[in-house]
This record gives sequence, structure tokens and C-alpha cells, in this order.
Amino acid sequence: MKILVCGGAGYIGSHTVKELIGNHEVVVLDNLTTGNSFLLDSEVIFEEGNLGDGAILDKIFTEHAIDAVFHFAANSLVGESVRDPLKYYGNNVGATIVLLQKMIEHGVDKFIFSSTAATYGIPDSKIITEEMPSTPINPYGRSKRMVEEILADISRAHQFKYVVLRYFNAAGAHASGEIGESHDPETHLIPIILQHLLGQRENIAVFGTDYDTPDGTCIRDYIHVTDLAKAHILAYEALRKGSISNEVFNLGNGTGHSVKEVIGVCEKVAGKSARVEYGERREGDPAILVASSGKIGRLLGWKPDYGLEEIIESAWIWHKGRI
Repeated sequence: MKILVCGGAGYIGSHTVKELIGNHEVVVLDNLTTGNSFLLDSEVIFEEGNLGDGAILDKIFTEHAIDAVFHFAANSLVGESVRDPLKYYGNNVGATIVLLQKMIEHGVDKFIFSSTAATYGIPDSKIITEEMPSTPINPYGRSKRMVEEILADISRAHQFKYVVLRYFNAAGAHASGEIGESHDPETHLIPIILQHLLGQRENIAVFGTDYDTPDGTCIRDYIHVTDLAKAHILAYEALRKGSISNEVFNLGNGTGHSVKEVIGVCEKVAGKSARVEYGERREGDPAILVASSGKIGRLLGWKPDYGLEEIIESAWIWHKGRI
């Protein structure tokens, strides 16, 4: 099958492309504002352009017999979404609507959507299930939730099937060491710690030490990027076979790790000590966010293969290789 991966030169997109090639032909659409073409294998068909460009989408759907679309091409920084909400609604919602329109025009009816735990806002429960209310508290989360609602409406009006994957803290790098996490600016905890341990940052900032957790720091659910990639492909295969349709799944390890714990594992893997500066809490940071992935486990048989130490070990190999 031929798959269009929008945002396929980004972090999660490139790892999904890595898992797709060999079994599927892959077309990647990416404008490279946050993606990197060096993350793509040579056998990938690459189109540089914007998600909301109807002309380039017409070109792709006309020239290639696309069976399904994987959508990773979103802006995803919470703080930036608060400062510049129109950017997030314009790209994450507006451009996605153009993509969906072109899919319907060209008869492409299968859609795998990369969503986020930010759609839950600040949940009442420490373990998050798909049945919990979706009440996002920032423009990024709201933009993703809007697309989820649009997908539900489209599926009622057209022959259109989708899977929404809401995931938590993606981390790690591919086992080959060839691709990994490369953001500019970097905002994710594990690469920030590893960059510090490689001498690329002066210290690590930890926000809040008085949360209702065993060590006072926030607890989050970390999932290896390859586990995420495999879940996207598993969802597509189930959608293609007709065994599921129009489902929402959480993706996580189901186990939370505190900020201090993550720092400790990074120090263990790197064999170095970190300089940590502790500060006040950030507004809107829940104490604990952990996903229940029971639903996708029951319906699709998915389970993560990597734990926290393996995630960090793979990331450490990647970051050392870039020096």
C-alpha cells in the first residue's frame, strides 16, 4: 500500500516512516519548518510543501494511489499556542481541513491522526482513560480536539474512517541510532537532560518540588517513539481490514516517572551527574499524568516494548552520535 505521511520529516513522523518502509511505499509531505530531511530514508518519496496547500495535495493524490494518510504535521508547543493561538488554529485546524477536503475529493478514506493527551486538560483522575472528559486548557489542546470532532462529523457524512491516537510524552530514538529527537528549540525533558550531560546546557531547570507525589516533582508517562510508530501502523492495518473504525486510543506505558526519577536514570545511563536548579511551579502543570492504554491493548493487542531506562539509553546513543 502507498501511505501519505504528513509531517513525516518530524520526530514521530520520521520514526513511523522508518517502520513503514519495507512493507509500504511512503510519500512524505513536510515543509521542514520543524522537520529535517536528513531523517528520511532514500526510498521515501519526498514532497516539500505546506499541509494547507491544495495544489500540492492534488498533485500527490493524482500522481500516487494513496491508500491512507498519517497526519503528524501539527504545531505542538503549548506555550507558543497561548502566545500565538491563530498560528495553531490556522495550521492544526485550518490546514487539516484542506487536507481532509482533498482526501474526500480524491476518494482516500482512511486517516490516522496524531493527537495528544493535552485534549484532556487537567483530568480528575491520575490514570487517564479515553472515557474521561476532553476539556483542553490551551489552544494547542483545543486545536487537536477540534480536529477530532471534525473527523467524527466527516465520518457521518462520507465514507471515511479514522483512528485518533492520543499520546503522552514521546521520547527515545530509533534502535539503529540513525534518527532521533531533534527539536529547535528543545522543550522535552529527556533530551534537555542529556544535552546538559553532554555539556551543551549549563543546568537543568525543574519547576516545582511540592507536588503531591513521592518526591515532590511532577510524574509523567514516557513512551518510546518506536512504540508510538508501531501503534500507528497497527491502527492503520486494523482500519484497512475493517476490524475497527472511528476509534480513539490512548498511548502510554501506563507507568509514571517523576522528574527527579528521570534525571536519576539519565545520570545512570550517562555516567555523569547533573546540575539541577529548582524553581516554582509552572501554571497549569498537573501533578500526575499517566495513560491507560488498556483499550488499544484489548482491541489491537498493542503493548509498549520499551521501559524508561531503555528509552533513555536509545536517546543517549542518538545524542552522543550528533556531537
